[in-house]
Amino acid sequence: MTNERSTPVREKQVLLPADTAMGTVMLKVGNVEAMASYYRTALGLTETAEADGGLYLGRGTVPLIHLAPAGALTLPARTEAGLFHTALVFDDQAALAATVASAAEYDAGAYVGSADHLVSEAFYFTDPEGNGIELYFDKPRETWDWIDTNAGRTVTMDNLALPPRQYLETHLTSESVRDQQAAAAAVGHVHLQVGDVDTAGEFYVDTLGFERTAGWHGQALFVSAGGYHHHMAMNVWNSRGAGPRKDTLGLGEVLIRVPAADEVGALAERLKFAAVTHHHTGLELLFNDPWNNKIRVSAA
Repeated sequence: MTNERSTPVREKQVLLPADTAMGTVMLKVGNVEAMASYYRTALGLTETAEADGGLYLGRGTVPLIHLAPAGALTLPARTEAGLFHTALVFDDQAALAATVASAAEYDAGAYVGSADHLVSEAFYFTDPEGNGIELYFDKPRETWDWIDTNAGRTVTMDNLALPPRQYLETHLTSESVRDQQAAAAAVGHVHLQVGDVDTAGEFYVDTLGFERTAGWHGQALFVSAGGYHHHMAMNVWNSRGAGPRKDTLGLGEVLIRVPAADEVGALAERLKFAAVTHHHTGLELLFNDPWNNKIRVSAA
């Protein structure tokens, strides 16, 4: 009879709380002035705070984007892991239309495309340093189609045509243009480029506690908390096989907000169990994903 070391196994996945939400996205930027001009003028964000030469920009008092000066760094290659896009969600279609029109007027060349995803209506742009941006509106949750599969409960999403000119003609109003900066917006989700989808699932689902909500032909993974279509996504469309990131311009940090310090502590225990290096301050948890994307989890 031999003695074998037993490996502890969790019988059931521990999930992030249902009211988990995305917070400020920090970007390392080479030209703070040019980037701030874009986010202010094109996207209608306003300055909420200034720190260490950088700026926090948002709507009202809610910071959405943190521009951190990093002029000594270089732009990442398109094939590296990092940010695919930061997605800002709007409360209504008129507010979305006003921001889309403003962004297109500021720089029509920064427009990348649009799509009806069945759960949302989305328009895509690129900022002056190549960071992707999604501007979107969520369709009513009762219209989302959820399907039970062997992989769990998944939401049906697609990439259907969404003609921008027709959308603006339908939803753009003089009031929404006038009140663009007053319209509420939030970071709805953050989409990353990663090296492989399976590793992303092991980290963001099995360890962090997001639920898998959709996949895309083994090339992308969508995850969320509380039945949202996705709070985060990871794809390999440009970055298959990418290793850990170098320190470059682009994504600096992703903030995830949970409702209480107890949830931060519970996640710290899961990271410890998975042997993920982390720093726990009590109210915040700092760690990197497998591609060195920096994640901060904070009690709201």
